[in-house]
Amino acid sequence: MTHTVHPYAHRLGILRDWKSRWFSADPKKYREYMKVDTTLRGYLVKRLRGMYVSSIEIERDEKELRIILKTSRPGIIIGRQGEGAVRIKADIIKQLRKLKLHEIPEIKIDVEEIRSPESDAAIVAQMVAEGLEKRMPFRRVLKQMAEKVMANREVKGVRIAVGGRLGGAEMGRREEVKRGRVPLQTFRADIDFAREKAFLPYGVIGIKVWIYRGDIFND
Repeated sequence: MTHTVHPYAHRLGILRDWKSRWFSADPKKYREYMKVDTTLRGYLVKRLRGMYVSSIEIERDEKELRIILKTSRPGIIIGRQGEGAVRIKADIIKQLRKLKLHEIPEIKIDVEEIRSPESDAAIVAQMVAEGLEKRMPFRRVLKQMAEKVMANREVKGVRIAVGGRLGGAEMGRREEVKRGRVPLQTFRADIDFAREKAFLPYGVIGIKVWIYRGDIFND
C-alpha cells in the first residue's frame, strides 16, 4: 500500500524550513503561540485571497511578531504610500485583541516579491482557480497553465489535478494534466506543492499543483 505524504512536510529539515519560527519561545506559552499563529494564518489566507500570496511565514521573539508575506504582486498588498500594509496591521491587532492575550506583541509586516510566479505552486493554483471561477473550460485552463509553467527555464516538471463537479456535471470526478517529470519520493527534488479551492455556483472544485524545479545538492 502506498502512503501519500505532503511534499512540503516530507522535506522538512532537508530542503524546507518551518513556516513558523519562534526564537526564545517560553515552553509555557506554546499553547498561546500556536493559537495566535493558526488564527492569524487562517485570517490572512481569507483576507488576502486573490492577491497572489504564495506563503505566509511567521517569526517571533519575546516582544516582536514578524509576518513575511511572499507575493508576486506586492503593490496590491502595500497599496499607495503603504496604506494597505497599515490597514492589514490594524486588522491583525484587532484579531489579536479578540484572543485576549496577556500582552500584544509588536507587529511588523514584510512583503517579499516573487520574481517568477509561474514556478510557484501556490500562485499557479490561484491562477487555475481564477480561470475556473471565470467559467472557462477546465481542460483549456489546465492545458494553458501547464504550458505556461513549463515555459519557465527553472521548471523540470508540473502536475495539476482538479476534482469536483467539473463543467457542472452531476457526478464529481478528477482530471489531471502532467508535463515533464515529478519525482515525489526523491528527498533532494525541489518540489513545490499547493492546494486551492475554486468556488463555483454548483459547488467547490479542489485544485492541487506539484512543480518540480530540479534537484538541490548541498555543497
